[in-house]
Amino acid sequence: MANREAIRELQARLASRLQAARTEGVAVAWLAVKAGGHNYLLPLGQSGEIYPMSNVQSVPYVRPWFRGVLNIRGGLYGVVDVAGFVAETGGAPHAETLALDSSVVTFNSALEVNCALQVDSLAGLRGVDAFESSEPPAEGAPAYFGNRFVDSTGEHWQEINLRTLSQFPQFLSISV
Repeated sequence: MANREAIRELQARLASRLQAARTEGVAVAWLAVKAGGHNYLLPLGQSGEIYPMSNVQSVPYVRPWFRGVLNIRGGLYGVVDVAGFVAETGGAPHAETLALDSSVVTFNSALEVNCALQVDSLAGLRGVDAFESSEPPAEGAPAYFGNRFVDSTGEHWQEINLRTLSQFPQFLSISV
C-alpha cells in the first residue's frame, strides 16, 4: 500500500513539474523512463499522462509486446511494452524485468493515437543540460529512434520519437 502511495506522489510531483515547465518556459525536453534494462527519453510535447499499470485486459492473437487494453477515463488505450517492441523491431534487446511499479505513459492527444507505453519505472524530467554528449542514431536503428544521449554518470539514454512511432507500420500491426 505504501508503494502505491509513493508512486502516486511521484506522479503528482512529475505532473506539477511538467505543468510548471510548460507555464514558466523551463527547458525541459523529455520524460525519462526505464524499460527492459534500458533508458529512454520521451519528448514532452509528444507524451501525455502517466498512470499506474493496472487492470489491463489481455487481447487474443496479438504480438507479445501488445499487453492489452486499458480503460483511462472512459477511453480504451492499447498498451505496448516499449522494451519488447524496441527489441522486436531491431533496437536493443531487452531484459525481462519484474517491475512492481510499472506505469503507462499515454501519447499526447494531438497524435490521435489511443496508446500507452508500458515502462518499468519513471526517472523524472530531463533537459538538454542534463547530458554531456549526444550522437545521432546508429546506422540501421529503427526510424523512430532519435538521438542517443550520455549523462554525467555515463548512462546512455535513447530518445524515442513518439510521432514517428505512432505511424510506424509495425507499431500499427498488432496481430500475429
